[in-house]
Amino acid sequence: MDATPAPFTGEVYAARMDNAVRAAAEAGLAGLLVSPGPDLVHLTGYQPAATERLTLLVLVPGREPVLVVPTLERGDAERAAGAGAFSLQDWPDGKDPYGVAAPLLDPAGRYGVSDNTWALHLLALQSALPATSYRALTDCLPMLRAIKDAAELERLAAAAAAADVAYEEILRVRFTGRRESDIATELAHLLTQLGHSQVDFTIVGSGPNGADPHHEAGDRVIEPGDMVVLDFGGLRHGYGSDTSRTVHVGDPSAEEQAVHDVVREAQQAAFEAVRPGIACQEVDRVARAVITEAGYGERFIHRTGHGIGVTTHEPPYMVEGEEQPLVPGMCFSVEPGIYLPGRFGVRIEDIVTVTEDGGRRLNNTARELAVVE
Repeated sequence: MDATPAPFTGEVYAARMDNAVRAAAEAGLAGLLVSPGPDLVHLTGYQPAATERLTLLVLVPGREPVLVVPTLERGDAERAAGAGAFSLQDWPDGKDPYGVAAPLLDPAGRYGVSDNTWALHLLALQSALPATSYRALTDCLPMLRAIKDAAELERLAAAAAAADVAYEEILRVRFTGRRESDIATELAHLLTQLGHSQVDFTIVGSGPNGADPHHEAGDRVIEPGDMVVLDFGGLRHGYGSDTSRTVHVGDPSAEEQAVHDVVREAQQAAFEAVRPGIACQEVDRVARAVITEAGYGERFIHRTGHGIGVTTHEPPYMVEGEEQPLVPGMCFSVEPGIYLPGRFGVRIEDIVTVTEDGGRRLNNTARELAVVE
């Protein structure tokens, strides 16, 4: 596989924080409050565990970023990749951390707060500053991480390439007579072997289980004649992979092949619709139109896609009602499906990035219905 990419520099993290502050001001916010999680990793390179001890990045226009940290974690924070772009304010056990954070905020300000902030911390801040108000970042700044730079695209492409190799390898194994969980374990092992530091999911839905889009691989034994939905991904060099293919154990029936062909046509049409300026919902509409025309509209039961980056699910979302226009650098899945309860399901998924004049697939394995043993 590819070489380890160069780490992001402090200058990159400083620019990201500057952009976030500017976006907050344009949204009418007094600033941003970022807890441990993907937003903090993206903005600072710092990835502590989320615990009952408060860690909080405070971003306010016209002021240096401040990271409030427990004293016992100060050393780790000082070693973060973007540490030179923020100052540290630590608090020892036994001291009120919210009393440390509160003076950094406007007592009547309206703040964007990272989605995964613990209620424990947010409620304590509200108690310390009753006149403040808060909005979730996904609500007020949904595009904060959506547009990737060249280095991020390189990481996403490498993660997708690794997932592609995992798919090609899993086609070589025997499915018949094995449990779904056995195939899922092999997929997870392949992803790890191919450089993933984290495996987020390995969906293996065989036969009727394939009609459940988020089926957890279980003890069902895969049989000849089964459709099998494979959906897997995780993080590699800090960026996500996510791909789906549907395979068949032995030769498919005419109906199974026809349903797969409809999904493949819908996925291709949605991919071809990707271009700068169109609304996210248009990608969903194009895929859904193909499936509806074929008579399976009610059996396409989820959105067509989700963004991907430092997490495998993030804005933007390819779904009806999402009017955000596509912008070069956005990355998201295109994954239509048809699900026939009690019988089988089909899903085909690629990660796609928006280019200056269209879209580019990051997953490049065959989309035809593969036959496995």
